[in-house]
Amino acid sequence: MNTALIFAGGTGQRMNSRAKPKQFLELHGKPIILYTLEHFEYHSEIDNIIVVCLESWINELKLLLRRYEIEKVSQIIPGGETGHESIYNGLRALSGVCQADDIVLIHDGVRPLITEELISENISKAKRFGTAITVEPATESVIQSSTGDHIDAVPPRASMFIAKAPQTFQFSLIWEYYQRSHREGLMCIDSAHLLSLYKAEMHTVKSPPNNMKITSPADYYIFRALYEAKENQQILGI
Repeated sequence: MNTALIFAGGTGQRMNSRAKPKQFLELHGKPIILYTLEHFEYHSEIDNIIVVCLESWINELKLLLRRYEIEKVSQIIPGGETGHESIYNGLRALSGVCQADDIVLIHDGVRPLITEELISENISKAKRFGTAITVEPATESVIQSSTGDHIDAVPPRASMFIAKAPQTFQFSLIWEYYQRSHREGLMCIDSAHLLSLYKAEMHTVKSPPNNMKITSPADYYIFRALYEAKENQQILGI
């Protein structure tokens, strides 16, 4: 079984939107999270979707799923205080239904510009190696600094990549590390960061262009422009 674990538990403080969390902001009347979910809903290899959502917005999400005929979502789980806790909550819910070698794609609810090919490549590589981390080559120099004031190192750009999503794993592997971190009180930025702290082997999948995460007002306007350009290309053939 291939399951998409979509975490949408953030409040979107950087978005400066008091009315709605960022994942429920709309483009052409449709919330961002629905654009994301549709990629997995319509993908032939995805069997199941679980969404980790702000508890106060779960009923709204249920209404949206019915309205947009999203049928693969089997569970909606309340999110935690952090992204790390939200993923843990989602994996814990999956522990009752997933087999050890099932594949779980962990993805941001506010990363709606992924592709069918990216999902397929993540599944294929995770089945082969146990892990698949979507990455994008760094286009500018990366500065390493322990203090934020003094530069410790400037690694060669050719070997630097930016972690994106999906981040995909065999279920038993990723659940083991999240349980371990939970016991040890370890909090991480994302799943790739977690596995790196435990020195786990990871494999990469190259990200397509524009696989952006919408976290600020500027991101929203870039998403709108990119989506409308793609839509015009399909309609007008330009």
